Amino acid sequence: MNAAQAPNTLTVDPAEVTVTAVRAQGAGGQNVNKVSNAVHLRFDVAASSLPDDVKARLLALADARITREGVVVIKAQEHRSLEMNRADALARLDALVQSVATPPKRRRPTRPTLASKRRRLETKSQRSQVKALRTARGAE
Repeated sequence: MNAAQAPNTLTVDPAEVTVTAVRAQGAGGQNVNKVSNAVHLRFDVAASSLPDDVKARLLALADARITREGVVVIKAQEHRSLEMNRADALARLDALVQSVATPPKRRRPTRPTLASKRRRLETKSQRSQVKALRTARGAE
């Protein structure tokens, strides 16, 4: 780990990532039909060297890029060069891993303060008085 990295940052080992060059979709003229410059990145979460808790949080994500088998599939075709698309796909994978790197904070249940209880009861009694004045009394 570098000294420049934050202590809680996780990095994905590039050896665990499979990058395949594919043809990009959409319009682009003659070049798009003959050059494979889009990238399919595949990352098997279960077989990775990530910590077990990070793997569990990653697999628990409701993300369309994660298959049922636990493989993250990212397609990058934003740029015209293969290298830039590869870098973009790796950056998106790193961002996905960083989003689950730190465990969520546990919620501590709190109790309402005495002052907030009093305010609530005062408001209830005021509303009760307003509604009581609306009723037709003595209209017999």
